[in-house]
Amino acid sequence: MIRRNDTVLVITGKDRGKRGTVVRVLPKEHRIVIDGINMAKRHTKPSVKQPQGGIVDFPAPLSVSNVMIICAACNKPTRIAMKLTADGKVRTCKHCKAALTQDTGKKSE
Repeated sequence: MIRRNDTVLVITGKDRGKRGTVVRVLPKEHRIVIDGINMAKRHTKPSVKQPQGGIVDFPAPLSVSNVMIICAACNKPTRIAMKLTADGKVRTCKHCKAALTQDTGKKSE
C-alpha cells in the first residue's frame, strides 16, 4: 500500500537502484508516478500552453510491483506490515518494526 509522498526504491527496469518520491498513485491500474523516474518523451504540437511545441519529458507511470518503500527509520527498502493500534491501522517496517509515517496534509489541532 504505497501512498503519495512515500520514498521508494525502483527494483526492476531501466531505472533500477534509483530512489524517488511518489507524486501520484493510480490504484485502479496498480501504477504509480515517481518524480524523475521512468522519464518518457512526448512530441507536442504548438499550443497556447506551449507556443514553441517540441519534445517534452514527463514521468510515465510505473507498476507498483517494481518498487519497494524505503523505511525512514532504518533507511532500507522494506515490505509493508499492517499493524492494528488504538488509532487504527498503521503501516510498519518489516525490518525495524517502526511506523511508516506519512504526511497526510491535514492540520492537527
